[in-house]
Amino acid sequence: MKRLIVRYKVKAGKADENQKLIEKVFEELHTNSPSGLRYASFKLGDGMSFVHIVSIETADGSNPLTETQAFKSFNAAIKDRCEEQPVLTEMTEVGSYRFFGQ
Repeated sequence: MKRLIVRYKVKAGKADENQKLIEKVFEELHTNSPSGLRYASFKLGDGMSFVHIVSIETADGSNPLTETQAFKSFNAAIKDRCEEQPVLTEMTEVGSYRFFGQ
């Protein structure tokens, strides 16, 4: 199991575009229901910063999220949309309460 958090800030005028791309990812995930993945995305209070939390729970460690077409489209121009580039950090759970569907 691998858990990641990704944080970044988009450029002025790019928040709506970024959110729409994220929403398309969730539409595809809800349609295809890939197993071994838990995923959430949040827009922070400044309206321009985003946080994504991913739990990869596949037997072989593959990430079903990166296989979706909508995520590939989201990721294609992420660097151009960002004022602060994405920072990916691996997390180790210390404890949680109903956070990952437990």
